[in-house]
Amino acid sequence: MPELPEVTVYIEALERRIVGETLLAIRLASPFVLRTVQPRPAELAGKRVTGLRRIGKRIVIGMEGDDFVVVHLMVAGRFRWLAAGARVPGKIGLAAFDFSSGTLALTEAGSKRRASIHLVHGEDALRAMDPGGIDVLAASPREFRGALLGERHTLKRSLTDPRLFSGVGNAWSDEILHRARLSPVQLTTNLDDEEIARLHAAVRETMEEWTGRLRREMGDGFPEKVTAFREGMAVHGRYGQPCPVCGAPVQRIRYAENETNYCARCQTGGRLLADRSLSRLLKDDWPRSIDELL
Repeated sequence: MPELPEVTVYIEALERRIVGETLLAIRLASPFVLRTVQPRPAELAGKRVTGLRRIGKRIVIGMEGDDFVVVHLMVAGRFRWLAAGARVPGKIGLAAFDFSSGTLALTEAGSKRRASIHLVHGEDALRAMDPGGIDVLAASPREFRGALLGERHTLKRSLTDPRLFSGVGNAWSDEILHRARLSPVQLTTNLDDEEIARLHAAVRETMEEWTGRLRREMGDGFPEKVTAFREGMAVHGRYGQPCPVCGAPVQRIRYAENETNYCARCQTGGRLLADRSLSRLLKDDWPRSIDELL
């Protein structure tokens, strides 16, 4: 799922292309992608784009008349910038926004249709869509601490909770926790002051570093290869590969459709975390430490 760094570069690329331009039409290839219609799509035709912003992982296109187009890409949704009037791409195309400067296509890979478009009017309607998480780049140490300790959860769950932190998801939470040298299953209420400060710094550093890196990779182009797995990541998507800090093989916990990647030596004192399915299967044969595994 595109998270804060990816959403930021999408917004910056769109600002260069559509701010001040006129929305000519919205074409829907899948009617299910459109979740709210106040205003209706036809009512937005002929209006200029006034600006873009982010609400969590949602991309908001502001229009004249206090109207907004809100797009949530979810896991597999992506944008493509095409020539004006280009057709909606094949099987993966969900919608196209025709602007005077070109066409913005919304696509989604796979069979599940989770990406969404909301058309809303007014700031109140927009605020109602905000889960309420703090801006991790702007939050003070006190604000960060308050959000983190407000509920008793594991660090992984808290970091990915949009009600607590805005724009952090499965991929970048792995990288943040590795940088902070903290276990993904450590409870928030068990952290000391130094660990909280370390985590706060790791959030800012990870997000700023990767946003800058994605900007440099994109240049003046449009983001074409938006993925949760990137060269240079420390642990996310690197199961079995060596940790760039200590060289130990990266471990994982799998659950539902997600997995958590971590370095046992750097983050858990060498202890292997129980994988719900595999550790239950192996029982007494499940290794307890990274040294047993090696």
